[in-house]
Amino acid sequence: MDWTRRAVLGGALAGFGVAALPARAQVTGGRIVTLDAFASRHVAARKVLVWLPAAYDARRSARFPVLYMHDGQNLFDGKSAFAGEWGVDEAITRMAARGDLRDTIVVGIVNTAARYSEYFPQKVAAHLPEAYRAAVMEMAGGALRGDAYLRFIVAELKPAIDRQFRTLAGAADTSVMGSSMGGLISLYAIGEYPRVFGQAACLSIHLPLAAPMAPYSRPPEGPEAVARALRAWLSGTAFDPARNRVYLDHGTMTLDAAYPPFVKAVDATLPTLGWVPGRTFELRSFTGTEHNERAWRERIDIPLAFLDRRR
Repeated sequence: MDWTRRAVLGGALAGFGVAALPARAQVTGGRIVTLDAFASRHVAARKVLVWLPAAYDARRSARFPVLYMHDGQNLFDGKSAFAGEWGVDEAITRMAARGDLRDTIVVGIVNTAARYSEYFPQKVAAHLPEAYRAAVMEMAGGALRGDAYLRFIVAELKPAIDRQFRTLAGAADTSVMGSSMGGLISLYAIGEYPRVFGQAACLSIHLPLAAPMAPYSRPPEGPEAVARALRAWLSGTAFDPARNRVYLDHGTMTLDAAYPPFVKAVDATLPTLGWVPGRTFELRSFTGTEHNERAWRERIDIPLAFLDRRR
């Protein structure tokens, strides 16, 4: 279909694109340990970038909270990034110096050519209307891989990180964050593994799931279908609003301009599942901001502060 082809081509600029081949990332503070071609039984091997704050080497007996992030090549160094830099290392260093955040280890997982299928909340698809689900499968170009991607993180990557580095390994000190499709898989991670990830931040979360404003996703039917699917999935998980916390946001320009109807539908659903606005979840809108790394960099202090419940 013409709209599908346009969505895929546009998506390459707006968050669905495949990985670049990142050069060695450089940071101005702390240091990066690169795990090249981290092998997995569940997904293809990939590069993982582990950023250690300066305090990690200065305080040799201390243990640190850990933040797992997707699209890892875009986090630390614009020269090695695919689509711009989040500036995560600068933000954590700056906030920790002010006392607004604990020094935190960041595990940046570089994406692959299977980004859309790996970042899709797999069990949610089963609750979508048939036409919506068919469009998702067409965009994926094959099987959805979100469950396999999370098994890789939870069963293989996280144990390796906890063995190799001085981490605080409990859920209260383990967070997950991403943007666009990375926001979707972050929400999926805390729903599927609420005793592993205590909190999640989902920036410009791609709630349309596939192509916004395609025939199957137009308001009001599309947003309502997504909200019902998310509710049905979450109702069957062990997610506990008393224990788990979620941050959601969106802008209003470029791809984010299609998000408000979906956000409104989902925002109305979450309190029915026990979530308390301002306490167990936070939803923000940033007027005039676009769907890109520059916009996420400009507001990253807000989700970082939300994630650190023990500061």
